[in-house]
Amino acid sequence: MRAEEVDLLIIGAGMAGLTAGARAVHNGLSVMVVEIGEDVGGSALFAGYAWTAPSHDVMDQQNPYGDTALKRALVERFPEGVSWIRSLGVDIKDAQRVLSFGRGHQFDTHQYVATCRQAIRRGGGTLLLETRAERLVVEDGAVTGVELRLADGTRTQVRAGSTLIATGGFQGDTELRATHVHPRAGGMELRSNPFSRGGGYRLATSVGAATGHDDAGFYGHLIPSGIPFADPADFVDLSLYYSEHALLFNLANERFVDETLGDHLTAMALLEQPEGRGLLIADARVFRDWVVGSYVEGAVAVDKFALAGKRGGRVGLAEDLDELAYLPEEWGYRGDVVRDAVKLFNEHAAAGLEPSPGRKLDRLPLDEPPYYVIEAVPAITFPFHGVRIDDRARVLRGDGEPLPGLLAAGSDTGGLWRRAYAGGIASALVFGLTAADTATATATASHATD
Repeated sequence: MRAEEVDLLIIGAGMAGLTAGARAVHNGLSVMVVEIGEDVGGSALFAGYAWTAPSHDVMDQQNPYGDTALKRALVERFPEGVSWIRSLGVDIKDAQRVLSFGRGHQFDTHQYVATCRQAIRRGGGTLLLETRAERLVVEDGAVTGVELRLADGTRTQVRAGSTLIATGGFQGDTELRATHVHPRAGGMELRSNPFSRGGGYRLATSVGAATGHDDAGFYGHLIPSGIPFADPADFVDLSLYYSEHALLFNLANERFVDETLGDHLTAMALLEQPEGRGLLIADARVFRDWVVGSYVEGAVAVDKFALAGKRGGRVGLAEDLDELAYLPEEWGYRGDVVRDAVKLFNEHAAAGLEPSPGRKLDRLPLDEPPYYVIEAVPAITFPFHGVRIDDRARVLRGDGEPLPGLLAAGSDTGGLWRRAYAGGIASALVFGLTAADTATATATASHATD
């Protein structure tokens, strides 16, 4: 392959990378997209909603420690992102509530991925599959291109006015997870595509990119323990979203978190408990309203309790509270202590007293038998630690200044989320568009001086 020169070279063909590529060719740029996998789409193929906080106040309340400029950019530019999806002819539904605080839109991510791919090719862009970006080329402190290994094993170097890192995070690499998420994080099930193994993270850090934060946490959900994912449908079907209305006990037989704030937050909290596992208990009300109900409007309802039992998970059905005392001893919990804790919780809830830990949202007692018990563990979708960027998607150096020529978007980035979360697809969409527009400004300035 002969050496090429493009305005924008994109490493990774997931939500962020394909968005940036389609926007860039729309802006008149020459584009090359390289993808390590056999096809495009990444983890976006497993998603169905673009959503985030509807206002700055809500974002600050839900994600108080995230980078202020990135938070503001996400909230302010999200409507433009939705308009962009519509402009491509992709069907996207009207706004609806997501979680207890978010607003977003259901859309066909498969159609979106295919449409972006087609737009890139129609716009004269190049898409290379099974291609590895092995090294960033740096000249006079600026990233000027990438050394690639192609599918046939040959190497080539591509010069680029801008290079975008969009490889989807490092959740597929157990060592990076253990180092930057939690020592126990390497053992979590992966509810993500398998190709996001930190390729972009390693490329960026090799040329001096800043990263953070090591205590930022991860996005994921609780799943039944002992059940490996069999296929991507399990990422949703086995996620125990209803934990927000249930009670969760650790191996010390104690509640340790306000479960009602969100299953994604409870997953982070459980990872830090002994052995990273816990006992999730729901009553008939929670089962009826939430276990077999849709998590968000339009989602397919799955009986997660029945599925967990069918797949061999640790599940149990107690006809009344007293039967909770007879948990299998080998599970490692004191059934009698858990039973008493549920009784005490119900007494406090009935009397209007605040339990400890508190319950901000669902304060109803769990007093309607039978009781549905599942042992739960956290599973990871992507880490919040990543490459630091500014609100123009420019990668930052350790001194806080942009690293010339290098951009990043999507789950490769850090700083936006810190022990909080409000939409990964939305972030990839917004900063993918932002990266393309930044690359356009760079190309326009470069062409003007040629």
